[in-house]
Amino acid sequence: MKRLFTVLTLNFCLMTALFVNPIISCNDQSETNDNNKNQDTVVASNQIIENTIIGKKDGIDIVQYTLTNKNGMAVKIISLGATVTGIMVPDRNKEMGDVVLGFDSLAGYMDPANSFFGVIAGRYANRIAKGRFVLNGETYTLAQNNNGNSLHGGLKGFDKAVWNATTSLADSSLTLKYASKDGEEGYPGNLNVEVRYKLRDDNALEINYTAVTDKATPVNLTNHSYFNLSAGKKSDILDHLLQLKASKFTPVDKTLIPTGKINEVSGTPMDFRQPKVIGKDIDKVDGGFDHNWIFDKDSAALELVGKLVDPSSGRNMEFWTSEPAVQFYSGNFLRGQEGKKGMKYTKHAGLCLEAQHYPDSPNQPSFPSTILQPGQTYKQTTIYKFGTE
Repeated sequence: MKRLFTVLTLNFCLMTALFVNPIISCNDQSETNDNNKNQDTVVASNQIIENTIIGKKDGIDIVQYTLTNKNGMAVKIISLGATVTGIMVPDRNKEMGDVVLGFDSLAGYMDPANSFFGVIAGRYANRIAKGRFVLNGETYTLAQNNNGNSLHGGLKGFDKAVWNATTSLADSSLTLKYASKDGEEGYPGNLNVEVRYKLRDDNALEINYTAVTDKATPVNLTNHSYFNLSAGKKSDILDHLLQLKASKFTPVDKTLIPTGKINEVSGTPMDFRQPKVIGKDIDKVDGGFDHNWIFDKDSAALELVGKLVDPSSGRNMEFWTSEPAVQFYSGNFLRGQEGKKGMKYTKHAGLCLEAQHYPDSPNQPSFPSTILQPGQTYKQTTIYKFGTE
């Protein structure tokens, strides 16, 4: 085991042990789990950042990082795909529970059947029609990995990459970096991406994204966590209440590619301007919700744009973003994959709120541009803030 660097009082350490897995301890003792044989812990400002090697991919160590704030909330992130693997938050009775879907081991995240649980999706999150686009007079061809379209960056998108990670004691954050080479998955330009996760003491997970390129290229990044605020006590999210500050959405064809139109949500099942039970209108939408809602906000302003509530546990989640839109996906294609603690993730077991630009924007001239030019910096901030009621 690597040396542990701890500056903890006994009481704080005991409190932390209640909320985080047994990897964190007050003593430098041997671990019985081989996945935990390499471990570091650092502490600053009553927050913990822990890292543990949990396996390898292509000979590269995959590291799991745990951020814990002063309230005992914990977020786990692995370097494979910059993936959020766990978010522990209390319910109204102060019982801690993990509110994101995922797996108990690295093998689940490396399984080709993994439905993008918790990953950073890119270079282009969501869909690009027929796996091609034209930029500056040149046609670029992408993998058609979803009904003849390109989805979430292709066959080896950012979710399949091992990211380089650094932690910061100054603000108790984790920054992951990935260099996507020119031509990777068909995209032009060398793209350098940074994603910074910060767990705040107000129980908010703040995600900051930046990217730069040496050639014009489409960029659309998002986090693809599946949320179920019951923390596994309910098998689906149909009784969750959702509110979105969005009066418009982009209708889609049968392959979920936008038609190019922008429709009003008023009078349709897509209207979530007031809190609404997700299951109320889901059967009125072919296949379930997997659409792009356009926020009523300044295009680049960081604003509160949504709220999710689980009435049974009392947990809620505020959704803030600087992005112009969100892909609300109700887990329509989950088909019983085994997840954490042997749970079966069946249809609607979790939902995604993917802050992003519109799908297929490179082929839709009327949509806001997603083309990043050399000399520009792609920036995005999204915040998931947890509470109870």
